[in-house]
Amino acid sequence: MKEITVQQLKEKLADKSEEFMLIDVREDFEYMVSNNGGEHIPLSSLQSRVHTLNQDVEYAIICRSGARSANACAFLAHEGFENVYNVKGGMKAWAAEIDPSITVA
Repeated sequence: MKEITVQQLKEKLADKSEEFMLIDVREDFEYMVSNNGGEHIPLSSLQSRVHTLNQDVEYAIICRSGARSANACAFLAHEGFENVYNVKGGMKAWAAEIDPSITVA
């Protein structure tokens, strides 16, 4: 499984490329506490929404610590997505290394 660090993610988000998208697979209550602008698709909804995603886009998948996002990456790879990256350390790493002002639920 391919991974991306939160530092690399920050750079990708700053580029604002239409060819890159961050997907946050945490639950609603977690996303409402804090998020870093990713498209919110809870892991439990990913299977029903996979048809809305473009396979030509590069995706970074984030959750609280990296486990649920790893499951999402595996699912997307199984569905034929080739450019999918698990955000190493998830929102906990984002809070520790990028934005310590956020609270991670």
